[in-house]
Amino acid sequence: MDQRELVERARRGDHDAFAQLVEASIGRLEAVARLILLDPELARDAVQDAYIRAWRDLPSLRDPDRIDHWLHRLTVNASLDVVRRRRRRPIEVDLAPMSSPIVADESRHVADRDTLERGFRRLRPEQRAILVLHYYLGLPASALAETLQIPQGTAQSRLYRALSDLRVALEADARSAGSFRQEVVA
Repeated sequence: MDQRELVERARRGDHDAFAQLVEASIGRLEAVARLILLDPELARDAVQDAYIRAWRDLPSLRDPDRIDHWLHRLTVNASLDVVRRRRRRPIEVDLAPMSSPIVADESRHVADRDTLERGFRRLRPEQRAILVLHYYLGLPASALAETLQIPQGTAQSRLYRALSDLRVALEADARSAGSFRQEVVA
C-alpha cells in the first residue's frame, strides 16, 4: 500500500493506516526533535504532540503527497512550542562539571561530533531547527520555506545566519579549549 492511500484511509478515521504512517516516520521525526531540543525526553514529547496535531488536522491536509513536509513542520513547531513553554519555567541548573578533563580519543569522528554538539548547544532552537531541516533532512531552501511557512528569501537568510552563528560558536569553543589546555600545561 502506498503512502497516499494510507493518508486517505487515515483521513477517513482508519487508526491502523495512521499507525503505519507513524511507524514509517517516527525515527526521523524523533531525530529532528532531538537535534532541535537537545533532550531525548522533550523530543519524544514534541513528536507525540506533533502526531496528535497530525491526527486532529489530517482532514485539512490539502495534498496527501506532501505529508512528510507537513509532519516535519508539525514536529518543528511542536519542538519550538516546548522551548517556549520551558522558558516560562524556573531556571534549571545542570550540575555537570564546567570543564571536563581532556582525554585523548583515537576517533576523530567522536571528537568532531562532540565539538559540533557543543556549538549546537550555543544556538537558539529556531537556528537549530533550520540547520537540522537543511543538513540532516536535506531540505533545499524552497522546502525549508514551505515547512517553516516563511518566504524563501527569509529561509535562506535564516539558514545563512544560523550557519554563521554556528561557526562563531565553534570558534569560541576552540579558543576556550585552547586556553584550558594552556592552563593545564602551566
